[in-house]
Amino acid sequence: MERDTSNRNDVLRSSLELPCGAILKNRLAKSAMSDSLGNGKGDPTEAQIRLYERWAEGGAAVSIIGEVQGDPRYPEKPGNLVFGAHTDRQAIKSLIDRAAIEGAHLWPQLGHAGALSHRPIGRPKGPSALDIDGLQCAEMSARDIRELPEMYARTAAYAKDAGFGGVHIHAGHGFLLSQFLSPLFNRRDDAYGGSIEARCRIILEAIHAVRRAVGPSFPVGIKINSTDKLEGGLTENDALEAVRLLDRTSVDLIDISGGTYFPGAKASSEGSSDGGPYFLEFARRAKGVTDVPLMLTGGFERREQAADAVAGGAVDMVSLARAMVLNPRLADDWLTGEGGNPAFPKFESPPRGGVTAWYTMRLTALGEDRENTFTLDPQSALRAYEERDAQRCIEWRQRYSHLTESD
Repeated sequence: MERDTSNRNDVLRSSLELPCGAILKNRLAKSAMSDSLGNGKGDPTEAQIRLYERWAEGGAAVSIIGEVQGDPRYPEKPGNLVFGAHTDRQAIKSLIDRAAIEGAHLWPQLGHAGALSHRPIGRPKGPSALDIDGLQCAEMSARDIRELPEMYARTAAYAKDAGFGGVHIHAGHGFLLSQFLSPLFNRRDDAYGGSIEARCRIILEAIHAVRRAVGPSFPVGIKINSTDKLEGGLTENDALEAVRLLDRTSVDLIDISGGTYFPGAKASSEGSSDGGPYFLEFARRAKGVTDVPLMLTGGFERREQAADAVAGGAVDMVSLARAMVLNPRLADDWLTGEGGNPAFPKFESPPRGGVTAWYTMRLTALGEDRENTFTLDPQSALRAYEERDAQRCIEWRQRYSHLTESD
């Protein structure tokens, strides 16, 4: 791929052709985030539709909807979307019609929370049974694992049929496929545990099933951890081997990230000595073992960081999360040179989970076009977030009460 490195803005403005032939209009993506704006029944709300419309209006080449569930028994949160027989097709159509505009792509992130399934509405299951402080789950049976590729394929086919521009398989941040990759959480002694090749097997099977379901010209991306940031978890060397294995598949974009939501995991920012992008050095190593375009998620706060990462050949795309929560038009600002870098808020002694809740509730304000009057602090944001989740758990249980473990 040729890059014009004479001008950093030109680098970010250049389009990217994916292996399947699809075109991303620039090098800036809105990262997958759990926006918690589904209605509690698996359907999008007006605020969620407006939120993704704003990111498209703001110039992002692709926006990824975090944690879309194909099986409502294993959700990350009650605000997740669910694709299946109960989905409100008209609401999905409205989401696509308004958020896939001006050449922007809209991709759902295909998720299964596994051991991290939200306990009030889920049935936590992972590669191995766990019973540690703050986390308990059952072990998946051989049948459970055999059914996974078809679940991902079915969800991807739904997305294509609905009109989304691509899909993004979630194999990072400690959710199910990430759990399979991690020796700390995958202690299986069958074909899906042990070596990194065996731990990666279910991911490769899911990719194959998804590709078979959507055909050769539909974009299929994947997010993968470079590290779990947990002692005994996924190492960078094993993650690099996983990238080598992904290089042999039909994926169109590998999204590099890191960290997990497991108890005791370090924050992704730990280990980034200069406050820059968190996993940039790993991305440079990964570039040496794959020809699949790479995207990097985590720690980009300034335009020059994004431009340098692409111009220097470390990555092909830069994915932004909290920066685009602070400024939904950040892509246009960085691409045109008319705007600067977002001012990240500093919070003094926020409660555990308070900062994440603050950004999540700001997403709600963006979706309701009232960010200029958003005044919540982390503590009050956490309270509002938890109250909303509790109400949506009620809605979720009513919608999916018919499901049993054998379904």
